[in-house]
Amino acid sequence: MVCGHTAPVLDIAWCPHNDNVIASGSEDCTVMVWEIPDGGLTLPLREPVVTLEGHTKRVGIVAWHPTAQNVLLSAGCDNVILVWDVGTGAAVLTLGADVHPDTIYSVDWSRDGALICTSCRDKRVRIIEPRKGTVVAEKDRPHEGTRPVRAVFVSDGKILTTGFSRMSERQVALWDMKHLEEPLSLQELDTSSGVLLPFFDPDTNIVYLCGKGDSSIRYFEITSEAPFLHYLSMFSSKESQRGMGYMPKRGLEVNKCEIARFYKLHERRCEPIAMTVPRKSDLFQEDLYPPTAGPDAALTAEEWLGGRDAGPLLISLKDGYVPPKSRELRVNRGLDTGRRRTTPEASGTPSSDAISRLEEEMRKLQAMVQELQKRLDRLEETVQAK
Repeated sequence: MVCGHTAPVLDIAWCPHNDNVIASGSEDCTVMVWEIPDGGLTLPLREPVVTLEGHTKRVGIVAWHPTAQNVLLSAGCDNVILVWDVGTGAAVLTLGADVHPDTIYSVDWSRDGALICTSCRDKRVRIIEPRKGTVVAEKDRPHEGTRPVRAVFVSDGKILTTGFSRMSERQVALWDMKHLEEPLSLQELDTSSGVLLPFFDPDTNIVYLCGKGDSSIRYFEITSEAPFLHYLSMFSSKESQRGMGYMPKRGLEVNKCEIARFYKLHERRCEPIAMTVPRKSDLFQEDLYPPTAGPDAALTAEEWLGGRDAGPLLISLKDGYVPPKSRELRVNRGLDTGRRRTTPEASGTPSSDAISRLEEEMRKLQAMVQELQKRLDRLEETVQAK
C-alpha cells in the first residue's frame, strides 16, 4: 500500500518518463509524488519523494506532461490548474478561477504538450495554451445534457468528447479544433448513466470508451475522411468496472499482437484485459506497431517553460522493449524541506549511516549546483549572442 495521504486519493498517474514514479491527488488538498522500488513494494510506502502544496480544495486530477521531464499538472475543486516542476517542488504556472469558473471535469495534454484541453461544469470545453494562460478556442455545450463531459486530444488537430444528450443518452463526438461550430461526427450510444472515459491510442488511431459501472469497452477508429468516427466493436463481460487503467504501448506483448491492455478495477481485485489482433504469422507486425513513444523525455522542464515544444521521442518495438535501468527521481530537496513530511528521529549523535547519507546528499547537491552553473553560463552566452 502507498498510504501517505490523510484523506481519500482521487486520481493517480504514472510518470511517462520513469516507470518507478507515480503521482497522486487527494482530498487532503495535496499532490504527492512517489518512487516505487524495482520489484514493487514489500512494506507500506508512507513517505513521498515530494509533496506539492498549493490547492485550497481537494485535488481531483493529476496529469504528467507527455514530453517534458518532471512537469506535472494538477486540477483541484478550487477551480485552479497548477503546473509543477517536480524537480524543484514549485508551482511554475497557475490557471486561476478566471479561466474555469466552476468544477473542472477533465484535463488532457496535447501530444507535444503545447496545449491542454479541459471540460468544465459550466458546460464549456476549452483549448488552452498553459504557458500564456490564454484560451485558444472554446466550445459551449458540446453535449446538451447536464451530466459531466470528458474531452481528449486525438490525431490531426481534433478533439473527442463524451457526454449526454438532453434525453440523457450517452454520446461521443469528434471535433475539429479550428472549427468548433459543428461536430465532424456525433453518435448516440445508449441510456446508461455512467460517464464514458476515453482512452486514445495515437499509433492505431483507435479510441476506447470505458464507462464507470459498465461491463463493456467500446472502441472506434478515427480517420481523416468522412464519417471520421467508425464503430469497430465492443468487449463485454459479466462484472461491472469500478475504474480502468491503461498500459503504455511499450508494455504490451508484441509477439502476441496485443494492441492494448486495460486493467479493470473490481471491488477487491484488478483484472488485466488484453486486446489482440489475430494474425497467423509469428513475424513482427509493422502495421500494428509503428514507432511509439519511448521512456525518454524530449525536453527539460526549463526548455518547455521557455517556450519550446517537441513531440515524443519514438522507439521501435520490433525487437521487444527493454526497459532502461531504473532512474532516480531527482528533487532539489533544499527547496522542499518545508513541505516534506518528516518523522521524529531519536535524539543523540548521528549514526555513521546517517553521516554517509548526508555526505551523499552533499555530493548530489554539489553536482546539481555545477550543472545549474553550466546552464546559467550557456544562457548568458545565448543572451549575449542575441
